[in-house]
Amino acid sequence: MPHEKPKLIRDDGRRVDGRGPADLRPIHIEVDVLANADGSAYVEQGGTKVLAAVYGPKEIHPRHLGLPNRAVLRCRYHMAPFSVEVRKSPAPSRREIELSKVIREALEPALFLEYYPRTAIDVFIEVLQADGGTRCASITAASLALADAGIPMRDLVAACAAGKVEGILVLDLCDLEDKYGEADMPLAMMPGLGRITLLQMDGMLTPEELKECIKLAMDGCRKIYSMQKEALRERFLRIRREVEAAEAAEGGVGG
Repeated sequence: MPHEKPKLIRDDGRRVDGRGPADLRPIHIEVDVLANADGSAYVEQGGTKVLAAVYGPKEIHPRHLGLPNRAVLRCRYHMAPFSVEVRKSPAPSRREIELSKVIREALEPALFLEYYPRTAIDVFIEVLQADGGTRCASITAASLALADAGIPMRDLVAACAAGKVEGILVLDLCDLEDKYGEADMPLAMMPGLGRITLLQMDGMLTPEELKECIKLAMDGCRKIYSMQKEALRERFLRIRREVEAAEAAEGGVGG
């Protein structure tokens, strides 16, 4: 029996989760969360929870897959069977294969892949809980994991969706808005360079609404970009504190 469409914009103008039209969901970001990966990051955006891990650059196998002038970036986006209400098969779906390609293409412009010919850089993305915007949260997390791995980058990539819900343009759609809204437009960009690396849309918008939607999504990306930089800053400050503590302990023993 199909679900009845919920009321997505309340009488007071607030959205189904209480946010205003231009509000992001609460975001929590951590960097360096996996000891066995070269780089890793964890992103919570509302109810969406995503973990990203990076391995490489490393020698590619089989060797004929290597490129003589650049590294090969390989992305695997996967939704855990328990990430959605109805358990999904652990086997990769067509959607997951498509989003793996979309995420790779959104990240590639930010990387100096030419520095590492005949190698591979692997990005693994695991969606632990899905509540809308998983591709955007995945791009945000993967970009941080690449930076944490020390891969040279032109800029971080931040991603956020905008769309239309009951005739209102809104930022950072949750799952209900994604399912029952009129349009959903994921966008990824390098905010420091002002370059868009991903733009997709599902639904219908007028040319004027499209322009406004792009502007709204770019504003969201810039806010997320600030949070990404702060998470990286905290990561390197933590390393510095650990090094200083180790040096102090060593000096104390030597004294």
